[in-house]
Amino acid sequence: MQQKLNKEIWKAVQFHPLFQGVDERTALSLVEECEALTYGKKEMMLKTDTPRQGLLLILQGIAEVFVKNAAGQEEVLEVIQKGEIVGFSSLAEFLGFSSADKPQANVEVRSVEEVRALLIPFSVLAKRWDDQDVHDYLLTQVSIRLKDVYGSLAEQVKMAKGIGEGETILARVQDLMSEKIASVSPDTSIQETAQRMVGSKTSSVLVVENGELKGIITERDIVGRVVSKGISFNEPSRVVMTENPVTISRFAYYYDALSEILLNGIKHLPVVDDGKISGVITLTDLLRKKNDSMMRTIKKIDEADETRLPEIKAAIYEITETLMRDRIPALALLDIITKLYDRLIGRAVELSLKGLREKGFEPPASFAFYLMGSAGRGEQFMLTDQDHFLVYGETEEHGYFEKLGAEITARLEAAGYARCKGLMMSSEEQWRGTLLQWQDRVRKWMLQSTNDNLLLAHNFFSYRFVAGSEELNEEFEAKITELLERSKIFLYRMVQTEKEQEIPTLDEPVRALFKLARKSIDMKKEILFPFHHSLQILSLYYGGVPGTPLEKIASLKGKGIFTEGFTEDLKEAFSHVLDLYIRQRWGINGGSSVLSFATMSTRQKDELILSLRTLRELQGMVFARFSV
Repeated sequence: MQQKLNKEIWKAVQFHPLFQGVDERTALSLVEECEALTYGKKEMMLKTDTPRQGLLLILQGIAEVFVKNAAGQEEVLEVIQKGEIVGFSSLAEFLGFSSADKPQANVEVRSVEEVRALLIPFSVLAKRWDDQDVHDYLLTQVSIRLKDVYGSLAEQVKMAKGIGEGETILARVQDLMSEKIASVSPDTSIQETAQRMVGSKTSSVLVVENGELKGIITERDIVGRVVSKGISFNEPSRVVMTENPVTISRFAYYYDALSEILLNGIKHLPVVDDGKISGVITLTDLLRKKNDSMMRTIKKIDEADETRLPEIKAAIYEITETLMRDRIPALALLDIITKLYDRLIGRAVELSLKGLREKGFEPPASFAFYLMGSAGRGEQFMLTDQDHFLVYGETEEHGYFEKLGAEITARLEAAGYARCKGLMMSSEEQWRGTLLQWQDRVRKWMLQSTNDNLLLAHNFFSYRFVAGSEELNEEFEAKITELLERSKIFLYRMVQTEKEQEIPTLDEPVRALFKLARKSIDMKKEILFPFHHSLQILSLYYGGVPGTPLEKIASLKGKGIFTEGFTEDLKEAFSHVLDLYIRQRWGINGGSSVLSFATMSTRQKDELILSLRTLRELQGMVFARFSV
């Protein structure tokens, strides 16, 4: 039985450099000294502080080498696959430069999936040591491993220095918030609440009942909801408070708080954990910690006139650069930058309406303005081509909205948005119209599913409402949803097109990426576009139309389409790919979306491989849903 097993092992390893070139009898004698091992999924293969007995050759499956940092968090250093070896550091023991009895500190190895391995003891290595091919193989593998380790170490040092200088990413809300809380009860009069603000020298007061946060009142509320509307100051605070305000944990990071404030258009965040109020953090607190560039930029956008629009792009780019230097996660960075761009879009629309009003033109009907493409998905970290459309209520005076579309397009161009080469802008007749016209337009795309119309539809369905009438937006979305309920064939055609653009797989050994004929990957065309299209098709199929990718993922999870585990994996994969893409586009490569494998650390390559698997799983769900 053992002899049969040894022969099977020899057949599996006969072409490996450590065994290649010897006769079967010699090979079998070497194999007899080795030990065949099997590990279940997530089983420890080599533990920390355990003496190494030799090299571990992977015959089947995948293993990962990891280390725990001071906080107890695991960092995967390397992924080891079939034909690769674990334990090169123990060669020092074999060569006599260190004692085999001395434990190998820190590094551990475990299986990712079921693994079959062969423990090759030092005694076998000694018998093969005089073979020049074995020398060359080990030298090559150690050199490659050393290169990866130094590359990864250099990357970590750079990251550590960046964090140390910026400090922002390390700052938590509890380090920045004010613990002095001004509070009133819901029944406290508005007069007393205003006096409490003055006495406490604060611009906001929390409304608390039995220790529970019920609302918040700010100076702006006193002016906008009381003074301007003539409400009596004797009315209770509950009349003017903002109920169920947005809150944040004291353990959240600086960028989490900044993102919440900008995304929700607020300036005060109560700090609450497990129902207990511990403080308040404001936009001023955050900007004081960093610098005043964010405040200057927001003020610059809100006060921009025709001549100052061109200044805004540079200001937003400066903030983006700062956030990237502080290693803010991609999704948090996009949350912040998208909010700034949305303010810019809103200002451009305001100036356009004002310009027409000064010429004697007033809107004959309500309107809604939408962004598409990367801006619609909330992923526009650089000002690229314009992608937008205009919807307006039923009217005979189409000329006004022709002028409005042209005004908006011109102002966005002045702000740094290039005109869309495909003319997907509200200045063009086919990208503006009444509700009825848009309904007919989308119906035509669905009935005539040519490749051109499918491309138009994909871009269109990435839309996001940013300015105008919310009531008209709700009516517009209802019309589009109604069309989708009767257009399953259209979605099927979209899936057929996606079948031609499958997300690639890089399931080769990590270091083999350097030796592949493929040396790079186009992040935009080969990964992000197929991902967005797949997510969009699933969202459309299950009745959801607008929203960012994260909103669509959350919606599909809520409908039971995605499991909780897959949802987290998908968000993680999307975040990782986005981070690589943003830094690639922002880097010194002239804005290219093509990522070279040679520029990546070992850890980045490992994460990319796992991320692509998850994104391919999403794409596979779409193909399976439509039996393509």
